[in-house]
Amino acid sequence: MPTWSADSPVKTRPSTGLVLTGGGARAAYQAGVLKAVCRLLADASPQHAVCNPFDVICGTSAGAINAAALACAAHRPRSAVRRIVGIWENLETNQVYRADSIGVAATGVRWLSMLSFGWMLARLTRDRPRSFLDSEPLIHLLREIMDFRQLEENLEDGVLSAVAVTASGYSSGRHLTFYQTPAEVPSWQRALRQAVRERITLDHLLASSAIPFIFPARRVRVGDTVEWCGDGAMRQLAPLSPAIHLGADRIMVVATGRSYENPPVDREDSYPSLAQVAGHALSNIFLDSVAADCEQAERINAVARQLTPEMQKHLNVRPVRILAITPSQNLDEIAARHVCDLPATMRALLGAIGVSADPGRTKGSALVSYILFEQAYTRELVELGWQDTLARADEVRDFFDIPQATS
Repeated sequence: MPTWSADSPVKTRPSTGLVLTGGGARAAYQAGVLKAVCRLLADASPQHAVCNPFDVICGTSAGAINAAALACAAHRPRSAVRRIVGIWENLETNQVYRADSIGVAATGVRWLSMLSFGWMLARLTRDRPRSFLDSEPLIHLLREIMDFRQLEENLEDGVLSAVAVTASGYSSGRHLTFYQTPAEVPSWQRALRQAVRERITLDHLLASSAIPFIFPARRVRVGDTVEWCGDGAMRQLAPLSPAIHLGADRIMVVATGRSYENPPVDREDSYPSLAQVAGHALSNIFLDSVAADCEQAERINAVARQLTPEMQKHLNVRPVRILAITPSQNLDEIAARHVCDLPATMRALLGAIGVSADPGRTKGSALVSYILFEQAYTRELVELGWQDTLARADEVRDFFDIPQATS
């Protein structure tokens, strides 16, 4: 039975939020985590096996795609997770972006040529590539797996209370949260951040997952205007904020990078390649704000617990329980082992910007970890998410208030 509905705001348990962060192909890790959570809940009781455990579902970048897929099928959560896992475990690069010779030549090769010779060629041809890769195949994939009509029914029926997708506006510089809920949740605005009540569509997912430079931006309606938007991880100063604003009392965060990981160091004393610089930039975009926001939330929790309920209401603060699941292994190193799984055209293109095809080398592997949509890599990430979550089974059970298993 649903614990919340638009007509009856009384909750029988704390409102549970799920926050899935960005990371391109790294988001396969989230599928493994969700699979393990479903197993632990199903083992607890038959009711846990059939009920959606998340009232509020929020996602960014590839995490937005996972979040939307889960929300669209929240009325059948176990089936939803099985489908998400199946997609990630059987994914191929050409399902996400064009990796054939013609596709790579039309985007990546031309993009590198213009980087070398300036934009004179673009002025002559009037055909400037908008991104390093062509993500047209992703559009077809998402059309097959997303049922936005069912998402609306799930919200109306109280199967879940809210869903949110984040993007970044290139024109305004604002970080945008698009949220859909039947509840009377007023939009919010902070410095460089704005929330917009809107029906979630395919365009929102494509915008949220448009990794800067790599995938093309999308035009999205923002209130009365239309704006070009890109990856929601950019300028995402507070990843937990949407779930909190939408009423979550406890939040499970599934990130795609270790909070305090020590990345592999390439000892070659040479100037960093374009691939290394790009990988470092993406890591800063996707990883840094999540750990910082979790730390900030814990500090606020410590203060809020010292206040009376009246003071919490007056100051508009409340404790929010946080459980963060992050990879126990460095995903750059895993990606380095699978560079050769990429199509030959992509290996050649990435080699031109400094990615090493040697499985024993890590140069450029950070960049590869975001765009390596091949099943040998994604299956390893799904398995890692599964194992990491089961290793923390007691914490997960405690988070969901499930009695601990007795031996």
